[in-house]
Amino acid sequence: MNSDKIIIVGGGSAGWMTASTLIKAFPNKNITVIESPEIPTIGVGESTIAPFRQWTKYIGIDDKDFVPHTDASIKLSIKFTDFYKKGESFHYPFGEPNLDNTQVHLNDWWFRKLLKPETPNSEYAECYSPQMALVNENKCHHNTELLNFKTDSAFHFDATMFGQWLKDNYCLPRGVKHIKEEIKTIEQDENGIKSLNNKHTADLFIDCTGFKSLLLGETLREPFISFNDMLPNNSAWATKIPYENKREQLKPYTNCTAYNNGWIWNIPLWSRIGTGYVYSDKFVDDETALKEFKDYLGREDLEFKKIKMRVGIHKRLWVDNVVAIGLSAGFIEPLESNGLYTVHEFLTHLVRNMGREKISQFDKDNFTYACRQDFECFAEFVALHYALSHRDDTEYWKANLNKTWSNSLIDRVPLLVSGIDKAVVERAFHFQHSVQGGLHYIAAGMNWSPTDMISLIKNTDIEPLDKFLKQSSNVLALKKQEWKDKTKNVPVLYDYLKKEYYKR
Repeated sequence: MNSDKIIIVGGGSAGWMTASTLIKAFPNKNITVIESPEIPTIGVGESTIAPFRQWTKYIGIDDKDFVPHTDASIKLSIKFTDFYKKGESFHYPFGEPNLDNTQVHLNDWWFRKLLKPETPNSEYAECYSPQMALVNENKCHHNTELLNFKTDSAFHFDATMFGQWLKDNYCLPRGVKHIKEEIKTIEQDENGIKSLNNKHTADLFIDCTGFKSLLLGETLREPFISFNDMLPNNSAWATKIPYENKREQLKPYTNCTAYNNGWIWNIPLWSRIGTGYVYSDKFVDDETALKEFKDYLGREDLEFKKIKMRVGIHKRLWVDNVVAIGLSAGFIEPLESNGLYTVHEFLTHLVRNMGREKISQFDKDNFTYACRQDFECFAEFVALHYALSHRDDTEYWKANLNKTWSNSLIDRVPLLVSGIDKAVVERAFHFQHSVQGGLHYIAAGMNWSPTDMISLIKNTDIEPLDKFLKQSSNVLALKKQEWKDKTKNVPVLYDYLKKEYYKR
């Protein structure tokens, strides 16, 4: 098939990110976005992770291009509160860990904990990530040796505003056409979709219609694979909170707090805080969940938005002449800020599989394969946040604690990419976690050690052992203090943003 004429159905962040990517990759193609004037965007995706910067670099936009226009702030980490146990928290900072002067890399901290079992789990990130010194002091700057700003930071922003900014400042100036029109009829033929409303034709249709999945799901009836057996949450209440003390409340991280029947996000944007309660309706009805959320916030005067989530992914993501991107393709849940991540990663796979003169069935299937691998790996990573928890204070958390992982663990066929396999294989046979990705941070926060005294003695020949353990511990303590000392002249996040992005 050819793909010279492309119609993207649906706007929002997914639709306009798709248009931006395609017009960058294929500037000579005829690209049109058709979005309904009536249907509002979901707008829950207000938090990104570090790979988002790879996408902005590819399409050629800089922070200062969009940050002041999207209510954005800088994000350096994700904090998990009460996930392992109530009263405990830990961070997953972005970027590669610093392994300078370590003896057995990431295991040095675990040896430190063997020496001092009272060491808090939260200290792990502080010993390996220089930017945790910034996070702890609520500071940020693009010019500091504690942070590789261009690779190890991300953004909090208003996703709806970001989509609109892309439309007005990137897509339309480059020739993308924009039509506001309700899709009332969809005509089909042997190639898939023939036309929309009996007049809009294209070689390739891209479904960005959100959970509705108008083209791939409703029209082509592509089967949907639910992930509810692995990921428990399927609902959310969301709201916006004004700042009371902006200089203190504006933090360089997303805070995720485990709660009665799920968890609560806290995302500080420049002008307000976005917050929401993600929960499972198997354990609590919507109205009770709303009451729990209001009790947590201590507020009754806010406007609350109900969101029903479809957790899982379609079996195929490219069927005939239809491709799905964003929520119409699949969704994990908001934990780990993966919504916009799957958008730009799926778009990367799409561009790579559209690079030849024509598109074969193999190209279509290769796109699905690559996206499914990315999605399932990330879904398992998110699931590990629940699998490693020891909470048992409500029926929701008791069910999670006693959940059988046979389909995902005991009887599974190993994935080609990392996921639960990576976690259990590294711990069982390698006695250390990989430095790639965030698993080692999550494992430390959940006290899931890849090594211990029995494996240390069994698999190493270190003598004398006590001296080795103390030396490893001392090096980490010195690095942690050194990084903290270097934050003295770094401005707090509020002052940095005001000077660099919002001075006008």
